[in-house]
Amino acid sequence: MRCPFCAHDDSQVKDSRPTEDNTSIRRRRQCDSCGARFTTFERVQLREVVVVKSGAEENEGRREAFDRRKLEQSVALACRKRGVAQERIDQLVSGIQRQLEVSGESEVPSSRIGELVMEGLRQIDSVAYIRFASVYRDFSEAKDFEEFASTVQEAAGKG
Repeated sequence: MRCPFCAHDDSQVKDSRPTEDNTSIRRRRQCDSCGARFTTFERVQLREVVVVKSGAEENEGRREAFDRRKLEQSVALACRKRGVAQERIDQLVSGIQRQLEVSGESEVPSSRIGELVMEGLRQIDSVAYIRFASVYRDFSEAKDFEEFASTVQEAAGKG
């Protein structure tokens, strides 16, 4: 594993243990060259998933490899300052990734991923759900928030 500090190609594993949700292995490593310590995570990848972009005309139909980090960042941004535990975010992202990998599809529309995130966030935190929806559904005016928030409140009242 390449050292993130000095870019040396060799490092030694000093400690390995499963993460709390048992979906990955956390490894503590030490660089053979500079001695710096860093952490890596190893996850099972069942298949390569390609995301088919939608939205802006210049991106429409563009394909790119699924990037777990991008998904983690957008979920974390929606949950920012909401008191949602990092473990819960990791579980949501791992669950979505697993669904995509076992779906049997090698190409997944970005809209499907957005819907899976919305489904998960709705169960975790209503404010994070509305934040994500505001970007995903491209809210442009305050009334867009009001209308969406009222549907969230109605759904909460029925649950």
